[in-house]
Amino acid sequence: MELTVDRDRCQGAGMCALTAPEVFDQDDEDGRVLLLTPTPPAPRRQSARMAAGLCPAAAITVKEGS
Repeated sequence: MELTVDRDRCQGAGMCALTAPEVFDQDDEDGRVLLLTPTPPAPRRQSARMAAGLCPAAAITVKEGS
């Protein structure tokens, strides 16, 4: 799994940081998403997928590996 974020698209709702705090955070200055772990380990992948699905701006892209 590989994650990418579009900070320009992000609205700062914070659902990602609440759902997967080990993978995402929010910038203290503008409130937009910060990607902490672009390739999360197996135990974090489910919460990362959920966070991407909950993002109201669809600012998180999940690319599944083979």
